[in-house]
Amino acid sequence: MQTHENQLTQERVESVQYRTFSLLHVSDLRRRKCGYSTMMFDFLIISAALLGIGYAVLWLTVLKMPRFKRSVKLNGKTVIITGSNTGIGRATALDLAKRGARIILACRDKQRAEMGAGAGIVYMHLDLASLQSVRSFAENFLKTEPRLDILINNAGEISFFSDGLGMIFGVNHIGHFLLTVLLLDRLKACAPSRVVTVSSRGYEIGNIDFECINAHKDLGRGNSALSLLRLYTHSKLCNILFTHELAKRLEGTNVTCYSLHPGAIRTEIGRHANLLWKMVLTPIMALFFRDVESGVQTTLYCALQEGIEHLSGRYFSKCAVQKVRAKARDDATAKKLWEVSERLSGLA
Repeated sequence: MQTHENQLTQERVESVQYRTFSLLHVSDLRRRKCGYSTMMFDFLIISAALLGIGYAVLWLTVLKMPRFKRSVKLNGKTVIITGSNTGIGRATALDLAKRGARIILACRDKQRAEMGAGAGIVYMHLDLASLQSVRSFAENFLKTEPRLDILINNAGEISFFSDGLGMIFGVNHIGHFLLTVLLLDRLKACAPSRVVTVSSRGYEIGNIDFECINAHKDLGRGNSALSLLRLYTHSKLCNILFTHELAKRLEGTNVTCYSLHPGAIRTEIGRHANLLWKMVLTPIMALFFRDVESGVQTTLYCALQEGIEHLSGRYFSKCAVQKVRAKARDDATAKKLWEVSERLSGLA
């Protein structure tokens, strides 16, 4: 009997010990899990703080855009701005109109353009994807407008061209090339005058394949998102080379020309691109691109800044002249591009 009671007592003790050990083990696991969660939370907080600080530094240094603060008046001056119904072009038009200029909104979308029209702002239809439209615009302008003081080649496209040319090549370069050449005599007659062409720092990864241009009337082949980006960078290199050659041809005329990088700006340039392209571009633009108002500053500088006439043909960014890569200032390439452009646009 005593032995049986001792056995029961021993079992109860072991049971209590087991439950106690289990509770301690569970408690220890909970403490460890809680400690791990706390460490992870601290890590995430610190990482987020560091990312925030890094982003702020990037925003205030690399992405910061200077402001053009000169109060230049443009009363009696006439300015053509392509692609002026949206984005940088629209903001440029509004700024120059406030300075007293007569603004010609040269773009496709009449409804969107007329939303911003007002005193001294006139819409004229221009579709840079059609060489006939470019010619019709120039003819209409020269018949109805006595002056042209500033031509701003602002329109840009990422998407395919109605005259057999690639859309990006056609709009971003050939269309602007033809427009500029057709208006040169009026610019010379109104000198001092300027031609400002909006390019991009993307030119740095661009190239010009004349064999491809001659064979396909385009800067490259393919219509994937990556292919479109490459074509865009090629066209921006064309803008800089065009300006380089144009400056040489305008020596002694008192007409000067400049190309520029507006900065990483949130615009609607990819509005005609496919869904995949938009999915790739949208989050990047939201995080790292500046507002449109920031994007017009270098355009304003090139159009209005006094004392930069000796820098005709040069490339600007952040309201200052910049050194470009050798491929963007190669005389032979610039001359050949001009000659090819004359042929493709029907001038030769």
